[in-house]
Order: sequence, then C-alpha cells, then structure tokens
Amino acid sequence: MPSPFPGMNPYIERPDVWNDFHDSFIPALREVLTAQVLPRYYVRIEENLYIHEPPAKERFPLGRPDLSLHPGSQPGGDTGGVAIAAPVYVGMPVIEEEERLPFLEIRDRHKHEVVTVIELLSPTNKSSGRDQYLAKVQRILASKTNLVEIDLLRDHTKMPWNQLPECDYYALVSRYTERAGENPRAAMWPLRVRDPLPTIPIPLRAGETEPKADLQAILHHIYDAAGYSMFLYESDPEPPLRATDAVWAAQLLNPPVTPTS
Repeated sequence: MPSPFPGMNPYIERPDVWNDFHDSFIPALREVLTAQVLPRYYVRIEENLYIHEPPAKERFPLGRPDLSLHPGSQPGGDTGGVAIAAPVYVGMPVIEEEERLPFLEIRDRHKHEVVTVIELLSPTNKSSGRDQYLAKVQRILASKTNLVEIDLLRDHTKMPWNQLPECDYYALVSRYTERAGENPRAAMWPLRVRDPLPTIPIPLRAGETEPKADLQAILHHIYDAAGYSMFLYESDPEPPLRATDAVWAAQLLNPPVTPTS
C-alpha cells in the first residue's frame, strides 16, 4: 500500500527515519535514471563526507595514570583477590563522528566526465555542514555541470536561492546552459506539505532528451519496500505540522467511517 499522503510524508522527516529514507532514495533514483540514460551515460553513487567534531571543551587527550596496588600486594604477583586501585579517574573523550551522505553523479561513459550532480538534502547539509555543502554548490555552478537539488525537509533554513518562494519542500534543476549571461536562472518546483511531489527533468548535455524522475513514485516505492506503515505513525512528525495541516494529516491517517445503510 502506498503512502497515505499525496506528496511528501511528513512522518519520514523524523530523525529516526530520515537516514533510512535518504539511503534508500539515492539507489532507487539511480535505478530509475540508469534505464533512461544508457548507453551514453551511467549513474554513480558518490558520498559527501562530513566530520562532526565535539565542542572544544570536550576535546582532550585521554590520560594514562599509573596503577597502584593495595597495601600487601606485590606487582605482578598473586593479589589474593585484592582489587587493583587506580589513583585517579578520567573522563572519556568524545570521538569525532564521520557522516557519509550519498548523492548521484551522471557521467559520460567514454570520458567519465561528470555531467549532472543530484543531491537529496539532509539535516547536515542545512545545518552543521551547510558551509561545506554551499562551497560544493558554488563549484558546481561555476562549471559546466548540471545540478539537481531536492529538499524534502521542513526543518532548518532553506538554501539561499535568490527569490525562493515560501514553501515546505522544493526541487531545483539548474542547467548549466541557463546559468550563462546576465540573468542566470534555475527551474524550481516549490511545494507545500499537501502538494504531490513532481516529476522533474534531469538535464544532460544541451539539446539531449532529458530523463524524468517521478519523485512521488519513488517515495511510494520506498514506503512499501521499507514497511514504513508498520511503525511510522507511532510518533508525531518532526518538526510538528502547522495546526491546520495536523488536522488534515490526522484525517488522512484515520478517515471517517461512512455508516452503512
């Protein structure tokens, strides 16, 4: 059974679900695109690496204090069950965490040049790793590589696209041919939580037929394959829905029963 929501399912945005969805979405989209771009192109899964460092006050070397023995025990000998006592105790350091976020590259099969980059944004892209991600976007925009950016998260500040309409989600398609000249532009699909997800074109080289990505169909496929319906609705959406949207969502999940005559 597909997701009961006509568009993005806001329950998928919860932190305990999102990583699974993100890691499922990328290979599902690759499968859809590969069938359309072969034999001239192929689609690769690559990774953005983010290092999450603890605050400065939590970063310190782990000491190695000498061990001492209780009176009457001999080093290296039988302690007779007497416990070895450490002179001091130290805290454990917080270890740096690595986060790897997959994305897609469409590459030319002969020269292996990157033609298009496709990103599904995660919370890290929009928060702690924002500067790193935006630096990558700037490099892409300065090149002849197309960019597709999909944001299905209501939380955190949206990316700083010029004149971005008020929206909950969006899909952006930046063709390199439309970035030249005095008025560079990118195609945008702004969405509210009740809107169906669009089918978007995925640009290749200028003049070539563009494959299509039905984002709604991909979401429904993942929803079924992951069995989300079995556990997704045990907790509320994060972030919370607007009051009117919360009522709407509750009605979708628990439709009124029509009395039988």
